Amino acid sequence: MSSLRTRQPRLLFLIGLLVLSFVLTTVLAYQAQVAARSHRDIAERTLRDYAAFSAYEYGVYVKDVLSNEVSSMLFVPADFGDNTSTRPRRMPWASDSGEAHAPCTGERVDSGYFYFRVDMATGEMPLMRGCSSEAVRNWIRDTIPSHVRAYMSKSYWDYMGRVVGRVNGEPRLAAFLVQRDESGQAVSAIGFVTPFRSFAKGVFRAVHKNYPLLPPSLVGKTPNDSLISVYVSDTAGRPLYQSAVTYSSNYMGKAKLPAAYGGMIIHTALRPELAEQRLLIGGLPRSRLPLLLSLVAVSAGLVAVSVQQLRREYELGRLRSDFISSISHELRTPLAQVRMFAETLLLGRVRNEEERHRSLEIIDQEARRLTHLVENVLQFSRSERHLTRLSPEPTEIAGQVSDAIEAFAPIAQARKVSVRAELERGIIAPVDRSALRQTLLNLLDNAVKYGPNAQALTVGMTFEHGLVRLWVDDEGPGIEIAQREKIWDPFYRLDRDANSAVAGSGIGLAVVRELVTQHGGRVWVERSKSGGARFVVELPGASRATAADLSTAAHEVSAESSLL
Repeated sequence: MSSLRTRQPRLLFLIGLLVLSFVLTTVLAYQAQVAARSHRDIAERTLRDYAAFSAYEYGVYVKDVLSNEVSSMLFVPADFGDNTSTRPRRMPWASDSGEAHAPCTGERVDSGYFYFRVDMATGEMPLMRGCSSEAVRNWIRDTIPSHVRAYMSKSYWDYMGRVVGRVNGEPRLAAFLVQRDESGQAVSAIGFVTPFRSFAKGVFRAVHKNYPLLPPSLVGKTPNDSLISVYVSDTAGRPLYQSAVTYSSNYMGKAKLPAAYGGMIIHTALRPELAEQRLLIGGLPRSRLPLLLSLVAVSAGLVAVSVQQLRREYELGRLRSDFISSISHELRTPLAQVRMFAETLLLGRVRNEEERHRSLEIIDQEARRLTHLVENVLQFSRSERHLTRLSPEPTEIAGQVSDAIEAFAPIAQARKVSVRAELERGIIAPVDRSALRQTLLNLLDNAVKYGPNAQALTVGMTFEHGLVRLWVDDEGPGIEIAQREKIWDPFYRLDRDANSAVAGSGIGLAVVRELVTQHGGRVWVERSKSGGARFVVELPGASRATAADLSTAAHEVSAESSLL
């Protein structure tokens, strides 16, 4: 008991260390997940920064290309010609000669380009070429002069302007040159108005296709449309341009152009799988959460298994301690009986021959019990170390069973127990005779020990389909179904027996199962006809004996008897 008291605090200490190690593992896994999540967040933020950078670069290139396009339109000389729906070859205001053309009427209300000259003071437009609606002309009169006064200085170099506005829901681009007098005052503006969507669409497409939106050192020769999708909208969110391929991505950027370019809003999106490969060294860090959760789960499983093993070790230690206590008690009782009656005989205290004979019977009975107990302990020890070695040989089973019953008779008589045999003769099976004898003695001893006094035991035997079946019926209280499998475990005893005065080591039935299993058979317990327990042993390889087999078996039995 002192060893158990010492072992229990040690067990609790080890369990505490295991739980602490699991907690530390969980904390480390959490920190690793936080670090991995931070690393991934930084990488994702970097990709979003690249997307914003591409949007900014796209806006810069769009402004430059639009300015170049407008400049080429304003400074390339051309002739009016009759076809005013296309880009003219010479600007119409190269001289003031020529008469003004009235706006188109009828089906043709608006042309691709509408050329104008507007007076800064009066807002009049004495020169107009192309077709336009009244709303467009009013927008020119209201917007151009006010824009020049608000945003364009008297500098010699500040003479070209651009205005993007919406007329009847349609965005328009007005590009113009400011004409000033000698004092630098704006006198008039000459230029053109065109639908901004059609004018800029080619610019948007050209920039997306031909201009580097991300550093070439990162993307190499990857085309923009394979990596970046572009969407351009006005300030109200209405679309102006959308690339042919659109990527659904978390890596998106946004940029806004100045009011002179209509305040366009540029949205870019990076193709996720390609961006993660090309723009990040080593790619986007993968989530370590599944791996870390698996490690924590494995750690928890190992801790649980370790705790279970420690508890099992503690329980086995307790069972071994109980076993030692029980076996010591079982050994002490027969030894005391042997010593007492041996001293009685030695000191000549017997009064007659009958008492002397009775003393010798008790010494023989207790010696048999001691022998049986020691054989059980030795067999259990061999089984624990996997050293059990059997030597099966063809044996006439009924004869071996009768011999075991006869050897057990003195022990049965001490409890006034009768043993009846119902055996079928002439059945031979390959068995180890000493193992079979020990199996039967254990079952008989178990039935006597836990059954009532003066009960009747029945040892039966049947043969069928190459299997020989032996059983031992008792008249005890029986065994509940829930416990019929547990009784074969080493050191296990039923609660009613452990709390009773019946001494037992808890290894007898474990030895029975081990020996039967070594024979390739099986053993179980069921309810007997009398309401008690029936222990059944089933052995394979049996057959009916011939006359020669029986003669050989009889000769071997007589030889064994002579040796004894």
